[in-house]
Amino acid sequence: STEGGMNIEDVAHDTPEKMVALGEDRVREAIKTIGLFRNKAKNVIALSEQLIGRYGGVVPHDREALESLPGVGRKTANVVLNMAFGEATMAVDTHVFRVSNRLGIAPGKTPLAVEEGLMKAIPKDYLFHAHHWLILHGRYVCKAQRPRCEACLISDLCTAPDRILPVAPPVTP
Repeated sequence: STEGGMNIEDVAHDTPEKMVALGEDRVREAIKTIGLFRNKAKNVIALSEQLIGRYGGVVPHDREALESLPGVGRKTANVVLNMAFGEATMAVDTHVFRVSNRLGIAPGKTPLAVEEGLMKAIPKDYLFHAHHWLILHGRYVCKAQRPRCEACLISDLCTAPDRILPVAPPVTP
């Protein structure tokens, strides 16, 4: 898509007003490579309209207000509070949930239980980026289907039942 002869990627769409002006079809086209892009595009426009109508175009610094917006749940609210407002929060996605349980950092049956455990286990000074580190570890090393234990820097501390132990080299006489 182009806007005045420019690609959509060349123009900053950094306000709710600009997102609404862009429209759902163009947002959908721009994000079509990510999962659930149709629903996300719909929510981006609805969320932008609500930011304009209810909050004067400003992202609220309040969990309840954030979670009232279309497509925003606890995880997304935690990301916004953490990254935009510098609050010590923990966003728990599927990767953070798996890594926390597998490594025993903050075992729990629900994302909220894991979040609460991580908030206690991780020193406050590290909470600003901890969810990113855990996400990346879960996405690239501590994978769901086949964890890459051989590449894990903390595999010696891991007690996960699906941990893949290194194979010892054959003993030569």
